[in-house]
Amino acid sequence: MALEITDANFDELVMNSTQPVVVDFWAEWCGPCRMIGPVIEEMATEYDGKALIGKVNVDLNSSVSAKFGVRSIPTVLFIKNGEVVDKSVGAVPKATLMAKLDAIL
Repeated sequence: MALEITDANFDELVMNSTQPVVVDFWAEWCGPCRMIGPVIEEMATEYDGKALIGKVNVDLNSSVSAKFGVRSIPTVLFIKNGEVVDKSVGAVPKATLMAKLDAIL
């Protein structure tokens, strides 16, 4: 299951992680977000132990969203060693997200 990432726990879970992190910025009302939500959950299971997969609700966590300039959702950030190394904006196929994650593992 994907971790719930918030403004309060972002630094602890994401920036200090020793594993690559995938962060899905989403909102309840966003149709494309609901399309990739199940994909993010599947990846959380498939990459368990290899990468950290989490979700940030932009309506409830505006500080993290603003920090990374998230203006369109879904936005998926790929973070390694505290640095954004790749990103995806919009609903994309699972294979695209997996390829981006595999490239930083």
